[in-house]
Amino acid sequence: MPAPANDYTAPLDRPSEATLQIFWREKADTRAVSFLRRPGAGEGPIRPVIEARPGVQPYKHNHYFDQEFYRLDPAKGTLHNPYGQRMMRVGEDFMVAMLGALEDEVGQSGAREIMYKCGYQWGLHDMRAFLGRMQAEFEADLARMRVDFLMESWWWPLTIEGWGTWRYDFRQRDKGLLFVELYESAVAQSLGDIGAVVCYFYAGLFASVFSVLSRRSLGCVEMQCYATGEDHCRFVISDSERVDAAAFWRSEGATAKDIIKKLSSI
Repeated sequence: MPAPANDYTAPLDRPSEATLQIFWREKADTRAVSFLRRPGAGEGPIRPVIEARPGVQPYKHNHYFDQEFYRLDPAKGTLHNPYGQRMMRVGEDFMVAMLGALEDEVGQSGAREIMYKCGYQWGLHDMRAFLGRMQAEFEADLARMRVDFLMESWWWPLTIEGWGTWRYDFRQRDKGLLFVELYESAVAQSLGDIGAVVCYFYAGLFASVFSVLSRRSLGCVEMQCYATGEDHCRFVISDSERVDAAAFWRSEGATAKDIIKKLSSI
């Protein structure tokens, strides 16, 4: 049964195309960027394209540094980002304890599935907020924004929050294959070299974000991981059949290079 058109939560990791289309009907959310609006700047109309404006900009686009991004209220003991979202600072010990406790409760396989679905759901909700925020901040229609511009604008807050840096590869998009290289994974660097891939949360996150951007359901699997001794993590995003095949080949000991070669020949 397809997911209801207004349902952002079901199914957990494979929403229908109707659900994914909803994201592109989000309206500009001026409240989400109210902290970025310069004093005296009014709310401009949403234009077909982003227009260059000379002089001082109405919004602070370059806000990805600690003093501007993190908003601490010592009296209430709260921390927010400039979009009004509540945040929590944690260290590597927290990450290790959380993942360890989850695995103790549901087993390794169950923990991996939960982390993937958590990443997927987080990505869906984050994209919903992000697309409304982008239209307000840049006062332009989503349909006229370049995909690479959207992706970089979406990832920058995650970089300053400590989720790492990334590089995406669309060179095989005509074959239905997208690739992401992740550096300084918060999960893998916390756990260290344990001889197994661990970035299931990121895999779910990438699957949902690229599903929204492409407006069709995609999956993601990690092909190599920092936690197996590599210097960075690599992911492939594609349809469920190819993702399942990549996961199987990885379990059989195939390298990322081998997996990419096999996928390219399908």
